[in-house]
Amino acid sequence: MTTSTSLNSTNFIEKPLKIAVAGTGYVGLVTGVCMAHTGHNVTCVDVDENKINMMRDGISPIYEQDLEHLMALNKDRLIYTMDYESAYRDADVIFIGVGTPEKTDGSANLSYVFNVAKQIAASVNKECVVVVKSTVPIGTNDKVENYINQELVNDVNVHVASNPEFLAQGSAIRDTLHTSRIVLGVESEYAKEVLLEAYNGFSNVPILITNRRSAEMIKYASNDFLALKISYINEIANLCEIVGADIESVTKGMGYDERIGNKFLNAGIGYGGSCFPKDTKALHWLANFHDYELKTIKAAIEVNEQQKFKLIKKARKYYENMDGLTVAVLGLTFKPGTDDLREAPSLVNVPMLIEDGARVKAWDPVGVSNFKKLMEQNKVSGIDYFETIEETLSEADICFIFTEWPEIKALEKEKFIQNMKCPIILDGRNCYKKEAMTGTTYESIGRSVTY
Repeated sequence: MTTSTSLNSTNFIEKPLKIAVAGTGYVGLVTGVCMAHTGHNVTCVDVDENKINMMRDGISPIYEQDLEHLMALNKDRLIYTMDYESAYRDADVIFIGVGTPEKTDGSANLSYVFNVAKQIAASVNKECVVVVKSTVPIGTNDKVENYINQELVNDVNVHVASNPEFLAQGSAIRDTLHTSRIVLGVESEYAKEVLLEAYNGFSNVPILITNRRSAEMIKYASNDFLALKISYINEIANLCEIVGADIESVTKGMGYDERIGNKFLNAGIGYGGSCFPKDTKALHWLANFHDYELKTIKAAIEVNEQQKFKLIKKARKYYENMDGLTVAVLGLTFKPGTDDLREAPSLVNVPMLIEDGARVKAWDPVGVSNFKKLMEQNKVSGIDYFETIEETLSEADICFIFTEWPEIKALEKEKFIQNMKCPIILDGRNCYKKEAMTGTTYESIGRSVTY
């Protein structure tokens, strides 16, 4: 695992706080480790004993660049425990970083957040700030504060604040230590001063002080805008294929306009992960709850769902059905740099290929173990996993690319020609320049076919 040199450019605070973090997923563990890296004493709490034991051994339960390095570097300031009472009892700040998964109706499941709130109310015996780091619907912080105050065992003041995260999986450490902004949604001067002290070690970062509901909305509005941008450019890419335009030229031309910018304009087979799918549905649900429809967000969700099947539709041009074919699948995770499979296009495409009678050969540098578990849970069989791309491509009738891993992008076209029975490549992430793929049948997103 590589280590970024920029990790050393953080201020080291002189007056450490005692910080507890509930949850050791992407948000919780990264927050705790980064807070320790700036000098605070941090206790990370989780209900999973296996995860706690792994972290005590210096092993991160999630795949994230630089995380294990910082865990080792700051081990004297980090404690991992299941004992929430001792962690919360005399903490200055308690971050809630547990999951808020999507319910069947699209709303956010807040049960984990309120379970932690219940534990906090039963444990704290000094004035403290409880920080909701998890992405939660607008108004949740108010409810958490009311709930804690109703359930408090000891007569102490508890201040609840909203402090949304803006990290991306695969670059979470850098995104936290060198974030574009820190948003503090507070309703008391005490919470404001304590959190400014907590973030004192984060150098040269703009800090926005606002109320809690605005902070909650900033998170949703930011994520949903990026999701909307992705769905928009995917629709433009689909139209480019129809009218003969080239999406890369189009996005390059758009990107010169600084009002638009060039980020999140990469056409592909849709967004996935733990944030965009969940957060777009949650905000859409919240608006509907208040008898209001966010038409743009609704459209972004619909476009993204359809985009996931773009390669399957393209494959129908070459094979009427997949029965008896060998299909190579390169990339299983929703993006490179992570082992996260949440909402990954592979999760819906691979079972469909299997159902159509294909033999699927799959490769991913870090996501195979998680993918196997999910397929087993869903009773999907008939998938062979390989350690090299060449083995995966061997004797394949067609290749699907779902994730733009560097190893895939570095692959020369000769590998496809030499190893595949028929070098038909359907690239859902536009990994290659079209002109570099002559001699194969190469289809990507928003660009003409190369032969």
